[in-house]
Amino acid sequence: MSSARDPGEVAAEVLERLRAALRSNPNQMTMQVARRFGVPEVEVIRAMPDGRSVELDASRWEPIFRAFEPLGKVHVIVSNGSVTCEVIGAFGGFSTTGEFFNVQSGSLDLHIRWQRLAAIFAVEKPGHLDTSDPADGHAQRRGTLSVQFYDQDGNAALKVFLHFSGICSPERHSAFEALKQRFSEPSA
Repeated sequence: MSSARDPGEVAAEVLERLRAALRSNPNQMTMQVARRFGVPEVEVIRAMPDGRSVELDASRWEPIFRAFEPLGKVHVIVSNGSVTCEVIGAFGGFSTTGEFFNVQSGSLDLHIRWQRLAAIFAVEKPGHLDTSDPADGHAQRRGTLSVQFYDQDGNAALKVFLHFSGICSPERHSAFEALKQRFSEPSA
């Protein structure tokens, strides 16, 4: 299965069950939902209700990575079938060597096979670690804000969290909204 296919290729009945599951429990880890439904994780992200995911222009992958630099420290997650690695660091030290786009800032050391990136999303969802009560007055500022990169097979390549848990600062939320706006439209 390729993430470049139309979302309509996921059986309508599976898609509706997937959306219902995401509505009833929005805190779920998307990779676990994908396994449960037998779909690539990118399809879970595409199925998120209520505008919680916005597809960004994947052809602008490099400017998106570079846009993380002024944000300072972010929470980065890379996961495969056996291991999940979480790191807090800042983007910078960019270079390209062969098939790799490199991020070598001192706090992050990433070598990204950019040719395999097929889809990018800005995702806003309740975090699986958040136990916020909507009545506490801060619910609108809780949850995760991330930019998630998916490969040609629909698997998560890299997730960059501008905010991971707890109460999000207005500045971080504004930075997320600006990234989403800037990269959701194709470049001129």
